[in-house]
Amino acid sequence: MSLLRTNSAPIRRASRTHRLAPLALGIALGLGFTASARAQSLFELYEAARAFDAPYLASRASADSAVYRAEVAHGLRRPAVSLTGTAGRQSADTVTSDTSSKAVSASLIGSQSLFNRANDATIAQADKGVEGAKAQVLAAEQDLIVRVAQDYFDVLAAQDALTTAQANKRAISEQLASAKRNFEVGTATITDTREAQARFDLATAQELKADNDLRAARIALDTLVGRTGVEPHGLAAPITLDPVLTGNVEEWVSPIEGAPPVLAKRIAYDVAKLETDKARAGHLPTVDLNGSYGRGHLSTDGTAFSPVTMPIDQSGRNNSSSIGVTLKLPLYVGGQVQNRVKETLKLEEQARQDLEAARRDTAQRTRVAYFGVQSLQAQVKALEAAEASSKLALESTQLGYKVGVRVNLDVLNAQTQLFTTQRDLAKARYDVLVNSLKLRQAAGTLSAEDVLKVNQLLAK
Repeated sequence: MSLLRTNSAPIRRASRTHRLAPLALGIALGLGFTASARAQSLFELYEAARAFDAPYLASRASADSAVYRAEVAHGLRRPAVSLTGTAGRQSADTVTSDTSSKAVSASLIGSQSLFNRANDATIAQADKGVEGAKAQVLAAEQDLIVRVAQDYFDVLAAQDALTTAQANKRAISEQLASAKRNFEVGTATITDTREAQARFDLATAQELKADNDLRAARIALDTLVGRTGVEPHGLAAPITLDPVLTGNVEEWVSPIEGAPPVLAKRIAYDVAKLETDKARAGHLPTVDLNGSYGRGHLSTDGTAFSPVTMPIDQSGRNNSSSIGVTLKLPLYVGGQVQNRVKETLKLEEQARQDLEAARRDTAQRTRVAYFGVQSLQAQVKALEAAEASSKLALESTQLGYKVGVRVNLDVLNAQTQLFTTQRDLAKARYDVLVNSLKLRQAAGTLSAEDVLKVNQLLAK
């Protein structure tokens, strides 16, 4: 279901005073869309952030390292082969002989584990570690989507706030000039002029603040996506919000088992259970297949004194080979195994409680996010009605001012109310879109497809 729909029916234009028409046009241009040759879509900036954002890239690197760490663990099941070589010289001077020997040898040694439950548990833990790393990447990607959307619409909201402040300042400036002219001809009091001047000074301060807020929002977005001078597309105008919530709150809570926080804690619980299996394996035997093959050369020369003096000169090769099975059965290790099992059982219970806490927390955050979006949708409808009422109120007040039944301050108040309502309405629409993404993040269903759906609502 689309989040917004664009009205195709022609817009009826009510009569406007000469002051309201240009101001309404300025607000429509400011709050409806952002036109720029450098404008970029939400999905485009999301793709740029995936290639630049340091926390996301760090999670990807961690996940890649987990794959290699698992391969290291799988090496416990594979054969191990080593080559050793020695070379040495030895001299001996005894009562019976005086000799010198030289020896060179090389051996090829191999082993293969046949039965080792502890190794099996270690390998299973490593595989779970890969799953956990993938869950972390999923969480990082969902967080990146929300951060990009938040910064993206923060820029648009800051642009709307600045446009509103500028339009308000222009309107007050016109009223100030009118009040001064009327005071000069004697049709208005000095009070009107001073009130308009005070409003103008306040509007100037508000414009300066809005301009700084926009600059800060742009910096945040540029930093996140690794670009400069980013100009996000605004929402296509005219727009009307459609309901973004389908089903009741419990239907949003039901898929939380796939949410990254719950998934990570469930994997941690599985790892804790495997740690208990590893501890219990301390009572079990291990069986290994061992083999070796060696070749060497020994040469000895010198003199023998007994029974007669005679020279010694011997040399030759020697070869050796062996193969066998080694069984190792632990009988008593000082109570280490029993206490280790007790410790891991407690850690397993801790992991189980952490998993349950993650489920409850995720369900709570999903419910809060659901009702938050629901409330924002209601606010949008209320602000749309308030915008229509504020426009009519401003027209009536301006007409009353022209016929003398309203004062300058009444017009200023009506104009400020309209501009503020239009700004708040635009901000509420952005909040609906961003919080709908946060709702999906809380439920664990947020993906790049949701970014594309929001992207379709932007001006081209």
